[in-house]
Amino acid sequence: MLTTRFTKGHGTGNDFVILDDPDGLDLTEQLVRWLCDRRFGIGGDGLLRAVRAGDVPEWTGDPNLWFMDYRNADGSIAQMCGNGLRVFARYLTTRGLLEGAEADIATRAGVKHVRLLDDGLVRADLGPVRVLDDAVDISCGGRVRAARPADVGNPHAVVLLDPDEHVADLDLTVAPTWQPRGVFPEGVNVEFVEPLDGDRVRMRVHERGVGETLSCGTGTAAVAAVMAATTGRLGPWTVEVPGGTITVDLDGGAALIGPAVLVATGEVTLPDSLDLAR
Repeated sequence: MLTTRFTKGHGTGNDFVILDDPDGLDLTEQLVRWLCDRRFGIGGDGLLRAVRAGDVPEWTGDPNLWFMDYRNADGSIAQMCGNGLRVFARYLTTRGLLEGAEADIATRAGVKHVRLLDDGLVRADLGPVRVLDDAVDISCGGRVRAARPADVGNPHAVVLLDPDEHVADLDLTVAPTWQPRGVFPEGVNVEFVEPLDGDRVRMRVHERGVGETLSCGTGTAAVAAVMAATTGRLGPWTVEVPGGTITVDLDGGAALIGPAVLVATGEVTLPDSLDLAR
C-alpha cells in the first residue's frame, strides 16, 4: 500500500492538490486525474508539485530555484497558472522552504517573482501579456461571439459580452469551441467578461483540461490586458470571479494580487489499481 503526503490550497476558489513528498511517484496522467477527482480522490482543479528546477530535464536556468510543476485536472501539463503560483508561494513559505517574503519561482513559462504581502495577500508577477489581433470566433450555448486572443505564457481567448448580457446567464457546462481551429492547437482558456463601472469587470472562465472553474489567475491577467487595449485604461483592474476578487496591476507587466489559502494537509492512500511505483 503506497501513501504520500499532500496539501490542499486555493486562490479565490481555484483549488489545487500539492504533493508534499513526490519522490517515490511517477506523476502519470492517470495519477493526476485520480488525485484531482472530487469523488474518488482529493479533488482539485489542478495539481502542483514542488521540485528543484535542476531536476526538470527541459530547464536550462538556475537549477536551485523551486519549480512549480503544474498539471491540469485531466493530467495534461500546463505552462502557467496564476492562482497556482500564489498558492505555491504560500505553500513553500509555510513549509519553511522559502526564506523571506519574496522569491523567484521557476515555471514552464519562465521565472516568475512572488511576494507575500502584509495583509495576507500574495502578489505574483507574471510578466507581459501579449494581446493579439487574430480574429477568433467562440461558440458557446448556441451563440457565436468574437474573441480577442491573449498570451500569458498560456493561451486565452477573451470574449467581451454585449451591454445587455450577463456572465451569470451563460451555460459553461459544455466546453466552448473556436474557429479557426488552428489558432489554438493545444486548446485554450476562454474568459467571458461583463464590464462593470470604472476599471472593474466580472468574469467567468472555462479552462482547458478542467472545465469551468471559480477563478483563473492568468485569465484575469488576460482580461485586464484586453480591457486595457480596448479602453486605453491601464487600471489597476479589479476582476470579480465566482470565487472572489483579484486585482491586476499592468504597470511593467501583469501582476496578480489576491488571496492564497492552505486549507488542509494529510496523507492519502493511493489505490492499488494504479501503477505508481517507479
